Amino acid sequence: MYKSLMDSLRIQRRVIWALMMREVITRFGRENLGVLWLIAEPMMFTLGVTALWTSAGMNHGSSLPIVAFAITGYSSVLLWRNAVNRCNSGIQSNASLLYHRNVRVIDVFVTRVSLEMAGATASFIILATFFSAIGWIAPPEDPLLVVAGWLMLAWFGAALAMVIGAGTAYSEIVDRLWHPASYLLFPLSGAAFMVDWLPASLQKVVLILPMVHGVELVREGYFGATVRTHHDMAYMATINLVLTLLGLFLVRDAGKRVGSR
Repeated sequence: MYKSLMDSLRIQRRVIWALMMREVITRFGRENLGVLWLIAEPMMFTLGVTALWTSAGMNHGSSLPIVAFAITGYSSVLLWRNAVNRCNSGIQSNASLLYHRNVRVIDVFVTRVSLEMAGATASFIILATFFSAIGWIAPPEDPLLVVAGWLMLAWFGAALAMVIGAGTAYSEIVDRLWHPASYLLFPLSGAAFMVDWLPASLQKVVLILPMVHGVELVREGYFGATVRTHHDMAYMATINLVLTLLGLFLVRDAGKRVGSR
């Protein structure tokens, strides 16, 4: 039984690796920066927002450094949003591969989520390290809290990616609805504000969104006692768990639907 399990894991590893290589070559090619675009894209977006905020003198009515505020906010959003966006078209663009015996829908999603999250994480680390080295921002007050918040956001992104990605196997309406929904969620995600800056009535509304709790925890770890944060990790973990279970169920059923076509 142990040997059979190890054989299955080796096959799974080869499948995931092959899908990653195919995804990287298809998206980025073999020339210019190649796979480095996976890191460069989120870095360029975050730097663009940071430059705009800095040039406009937008400090959001607080003493927080704009650069650190933008990096912690927009990097966190890109972590979960990019993963969902890539899985949204995962089944359609890999439909031919799903007829291979060892390739499953879950493999496609794991591949895409892993690549997007690796790129967003590397972008965040590089930007934070660089700006800390040149003295523009201070290092995080509590790196463990930053990591905890980051992992919770990654879990949320992976779970939501499975739900949305598998949902496209049922109807293309899911794909059409997600795009406007992602734009609406972006300004509500906590990237551009702290919950404490909002009126009490609005705080209760935005805290319904689980990703806001994760961003608040990241910023608590980064800025420490200089900010007052509002988060409930038990609530976020519960939502993440529900999304994960729903996502796994939908992924399994989506695989059956694809295989029966």
